[in-house]
Amino acid sequence: MTPPASSPAAARRDALRDRLLPTVELLRQRRAAEIPEGFIDDYVTLHWMEWRGGSLKLTTTGENVCKHLTTLLNRAGSRSAR
Repeated sequence: MTPPASSPAAARRDALRDRLLPTVELLRQRRAAEIPEGFIDDYVTLHWMEWRGGSLKLTTTGENVCKHLTTLLNRAGSRSAR
């Protein structure tokens, strides 16, 4: 569980981080209309995503955040399987 955010900006960043993997999956499935309003703009502002040739793509930073989140999820899954 994430500790309480110290500011509204930190709380928003935490919410975006928590929804990043499902958002990436929606983009892969070409279901961008299902991404909550404002999330795409905020991901772009954080430099986690960028527009390239009319398509929304993860930046290197966004890819690193996804890898980190995936690692955390895998560790949590390994612990709960014990």
